[in-house]
Amino acid sequence: MVEKKYKTFYDVVCPFCGTLCDDLEIDVDEKEQKVIEVRNGCQIGTRKFFSSNPSGHRYMAPLIRENGSYKEISWDEALDKAADILVKAKRPLLYGFASTECEAQSKGVELAEILGGILDNTASVCHGPTLLAEQDVGVPTSTLGEYKNRADLVIFWGCNPVHAHPRHLGRYSDFVRGYFRQDGRNDRYIIVVDPRNTNTAQIADLYVKVNPNEDYELMNAIRATLRGVEIDQKEVAGVAKEDIIKLANIMKESNYGVIFFGMGLTQSISHHRNIDTAICLTRELNDHTKFLITPMRGHYNITGSNTVFTWNTGYAYSIDFSRGFARYNPGEFSAVDVLLRDEIDALLIVASDPASNFPAAAVKNMFKHPIISIEPHHTPTSVNADIILPAAFAGIETEGTAYRMDHVPLRLRKVKNPPGETLPDREILERLIEKVKEKKGE
Repeated sequence: MVEKKYKTFYDVVCPFCGTLCDDLEIDVDEKEQKVIEVRNGCQIGTRKFFSSNPSGHRYMAPLIRENGSYKEISWDEALDKAADILVKAKRPLLYGFASTECEAQSKGVELAEILGGILDNTASVCHGPTLLAEQDVGVPTSTLGEYKNRADLVIFWGCNPVHAHPRHLGRYSDFVRGYFRQDGRNDRYIIVVDPRNTNTAQIADLYVKVNPNEDYELMNAIRATLRGVEIDQKEVAGVAKEDIIKLANIMKESNYGVIFFGMGLTQSISHHRNIDTAICLTRELNDHTKFLITPMRGHYNITGSNTVFTWNTGYAYSIDFSRGFARYNPGEFSAVDVLLRDEIDALLIVASDPASNFPAAAVKNMFKHPIISIEPHHTPTSVNADIILPAAFAGIETEGTAYRMDHVPLRLRKVKNPPGETLPDREILERLIEKVKEKKGE
């Protein structure tokens, strides 16, 4: 009999995107503590599990930069130097928190309050406008399980799940049999509204090509049509009047519809007003049928960071503690904006890579100041940091909680031990808080 050299973990939650697929099977070599096979995951999620294995791009011990190169130091020394930087800073920025567990996010809020710094997460550069709109007009929404079981009309507006959320279609929205949609794809009508003919658009029943930055106009034209108002233009936002009427009728005549929207709405002209109008359209469609709306969140726990920040401070992102209490003002306290104005003097980056995503001017100002990076592997941000605190992968090497894009909390599992001296984000932040309190005499 051949001896089994690996252990299989079932029903593992994938810590990649906001879909948080919870049906993965992971084979782990227990002796070497390496992932050797991943089943049921998409290509990107599978790569994340394999990237957790020890390799040249993983940080194995704390590092400090001296004379342009890095040298290994002890955890105590690294945390002491990091605490020094943060305590001496007059306006530190704590940013990221999208790809880590909720328990670490809560510690991030605590640290920001102790330091009197600015606290922000990646929502400020992705779905922040969604949160603003939801605060303005509310949101008629539900869970992905409800859409799987009931939706016969699915609209993807300004998003491309084939690339960004590869298993969303197969688990919840398109190629899936639901309780009331037993025939799967044949029981659903798929519409894609996007300026580009994306891979998702190519498998849709109807592709609506809207002019870039004119989604607001198209949504209001549909709202007008639903109210019986005659459109006096031949086209709106590049969509013919006849097609707008057809689109409105398809929406109105469905039994259960859902709009999934992405950064094509949040980060184009009109920003949160796009989402405001999309929510109002959804609400008005409920005069005719059942209709709901859900944002397609990117990082696997960005919804969690918004939730955790809100229950701790009352605000989801862009928070300032400089006056001893939480203040909220996107645009003033957002990470990109304070960096563009060069208003900060130290940064703690947790589970994020702003150097890859922020405007060049913001990144240039970011590199002027001391950077502490809590990160498991090489990124453009971490390789320019002054202190690197190596983290374990949440959902692979440590347990925790994450919120799916529909605000359903799921428990992340640990399938292997972290390599080297790496620690969970939660523990790193806990120890950093102790050091900061010690230096502040608290």
